[in-house]
Amino acid sequence: MREDGKLDYLEMPGGEVPATKQFYGAAFGWTFTDYGPEYAAFEQGLDGGFDASAPSGQAPLPVLYASDLEAMAAKVEAAGGTIIRAIFAFPGGRRFHFRDPAGNELAVWSEG
Repeated sequence: MREDGKLDYLEMPGGEVPATKQFYGAAFGWTFTDYGPEYAAFEQGLDGGFDASAPSGQAPLPVLYASDLEAMAAKVEAAGGTIIRAIFAFPGGRRFHFRDPAGNELAVWSEG
């Protein structure tokens, strides 16, 4: 069951997705669900995915969950976070990105 404000997903740069999938499959036995040629999702304790469109060397993106995305965006801003990418749709739901006071980028997503 998903809970507001809890880590729910980890998105990482994928580089060459076939090679990345081969590495994690061979080294750790991971399996993947492909979402087009540039994205492969995994379920390995913490769900996540490799995104080939993300620049190489970019930090992983922790993704939190919220049942009410607009309310959570308001809470993030009220607490001192900075919205750096307004709410947008993506396959599977909607999300926004923010920076915390330490400069870390995170995202928050919702199904609807």
